[in-house]
Amino acid sequence: MRILYGVTGEGMGHAMRSRVVLEHLLACGHQVEIVSSNRAADYLDGRFGNTTKIHGLHMVLEENRIKRGKTLWSNILKSGKGVPKNIMAYFSMIESFEPEIVISDFESWTYFYAQNHRIPIISIDNMQIINRCTHPDVILDGEKKLFHFTKAFVKGKLPFCDHYLISTFFHPEIRKKNTSLHPPILRPEILAATPSQGEHLLIYQTAAGNDDLEKVLAQTGIECRIYGMRPGLKEEEVVGNLRHRPFSETGFVEDLASARAVIAGAGFTLMGEAVYLHKPMLAIPLRGQFEQLMNARYLEHEKFGQYADNLDGKTLSTFLEKLPEYQARLASYSQDGNSDLLTALDFQLRRLVAS
Repeated sequence: MRILYGVTGEGMGHAMRSRVVLEHLLACGHQVEIVSSNRAADYLDGRFGNTTKIHGLHMVLEENRIKRGKTLWSNILKSGKGVPKNIMAYFSMIESFEPEIVISDFESWTYFYAQNHRIPIISIDNMQIINRCTHPDVILDGEKKLFHFTKAFVKGKLPFCDHYLISTFFHPEIRKKNTSLHPPILRPEILAATPSQGEHLLIYQTAAGNDDLEKVLAQTGIECRIYGMRPGLKEEEVVGNLRHRPFSETGFVEDLASARAVIAGAGFTLMGEAVYLHKPMLAIPLRGQFEQLMNARYLEHEKFGQYADNLDGKTLSTFLEKLPEYQARLASYSQDGNSDLLTALDFQLRRLVAS
């Protein structure tokens, strides 16, 4: 089967998740062409070599907040001149490939192609849960305006797909047809990791301007293995109990699997990995980003960790005191690797081709 696979370039979580699905599709003998943007396109092209890179939206972050003005400038005013050339490259590839089906991980150009050519489309992501499920008041409290705005955006991104496969560790009530919930898609390195109970905290934070966070972590006296705060780091830098580490996938997975707990933003990929490895997480969502706020609140609602708007000494102390409670709750969580979602995907591909 010829499959066109689109992956949004905003953040690396979508690309890492899509890598697993793409490896499965190729192992099954399908022909796959990939469309993506930004760092995600480079990552996927490095692994599969058949990725068409086009312009995609990206966010500019400062002090754990989305900077809307700078984001607009970077996406439209600064990058706009390159858009027509990228789109032409995209359409040239599509014309020669002639896909039979489209799979989109929150990516728009492949979706538009499927709609315009009336071929089946499957959505695989974690975002559609915002629109296609009913969420309790404890998740929406105080943020209903932001929720409705985000819901409208998500709904308008990929409407009327033939099926929506949603990756999630929480399970709100499904409110729309052609929708199914599945455990998080995990990369092979996470599935192969052996969890152990270490003493260190794993910190992952990429937004600029986190001097206050470093001060709070230093005051704990606990070893903190920190990724992302010092971009471009070539070797480890140690300041007291803080160990700033250069990014290494192997090193990061080892530090995650052996961590006492995790402190990070509220992106879905790392959160799903932490839950799978039974690591309590203190999640600090980006301000103004409802999907991360929702993830963090559901994490706390499931008693897998704690949600916080920002990190101070009192918040961190409370989190550390509750670790035994979170660990006990996480001990009951399990999933059979990625088989649940991949089996459902195979079924949908057979169903849609047959029909």
